[in-house]
Amino acid sequence: AFLLKGTTLIMIIWMYLRSYFNKHLLLLLFSGLAVLQPRQEQRKQLLREMCGDRVTSPDKKRILANMPKNKLKNLIVDDKHGIIYCYIPKVACTNWKRVMFVLNQNESHQDLMNISRDIARLKHYTKFLFVRDPFVRLISAYRDKFQRNDKHFYLNYARDMLRKYSNQSNPPKSADKAFASDVRPSFNNFIQYLLDPQTEKQEPFEPHWRQMHRLCHTCLIEYDFVGHQESLQEDAEHLLRILKLQDDIKFPPSYDNMTSASWVSDWFRAVPLEARRKLYKLYEMDFKLFGYGKPSTLTCPKYCIATQGEQGMVYFD
Repeated sequence: AFLLKGTTLIMIIWMYLRSYFNKHLLLLLFSGLAVLQPRQEQRKQLLREMCGDRVTSPDKKRILANMPKNKLKNLIVDDKHGIIYCYIPKVACTNWKRVMFVLNQNESHQDLMNISRDIARLKHYTKFLFVRDPFVRLISAYRDKFQRNDKHFYLNYARDMLRKYSNQSNPPKSADKAFASDVRPSFNNFIQYLLDPQTEKQEPFEPHWRQMHRLCHTCLIEYDFVGHQESLQEDAEHLLRILKLQDDIKFPPSYDNMTSASWVSDWFRAVPLEARRKLYKLYEMDFKLFGYGKPSTLTCPKYCIATQGEQGMVYFD
């Protein structure tokens, strides 16, 4: 009888504790959603306001139907789960591509190709993208493509930058030789290249530094979810819950290394004030569409304060 009473007491305590923890876990979940859902609505509302009535719905369909297929190549389709992801280089796209691959283990994901069918997909599928502070994205692109031994980017971009903006009439002919001699374009050379009117007369910006709204056509396609790199883990988990995939896959952990205001300041210190202002004009639509404040670098002789994102002056590289 004593043993029975003890067992009963343990069961009562266990049921109470389980109820207590379940209740608090639910409270934590709903309190998180109470913050995250309004944030999403604000981001989507900002896109609607910024795009305004520039393009009517019938015009959007017509423009998309007549758009060259290569203009939509950043859209990845998952027919199995009814998802379309627009990937932007230097904004966690490697991890999101991994997620899309895992979700489609038995079926290869595909790009948008069949326009008549794709218009229906764009209407009914859940469409999402992740964006990032435009200037920080440029720093990340420069570090990745020009501070590392990348043969493709050296031969196709860096050599021209060295010739045009670094007074090197005959830069090394290979990436290996250039890196052995510690020869590479400076960050300021990269900005000069971006601001040169001749750059886009030859071909559109390379996707790693092409404006985000141009890659994802944010005024033509009405996205259901807009994630930010500055709140990557939180937004990724929120999106997977919306898609009801939180039990099927976990978003890979983000990098530990962070970029601070002083770090951004160091990069822009060698860029002349007038060049920074022109650079902002070049990426102004990205700043405005995605809710990134106008950087104080446009008024300070030096990059005194970095742009503040939603999570404060902290950026993931």
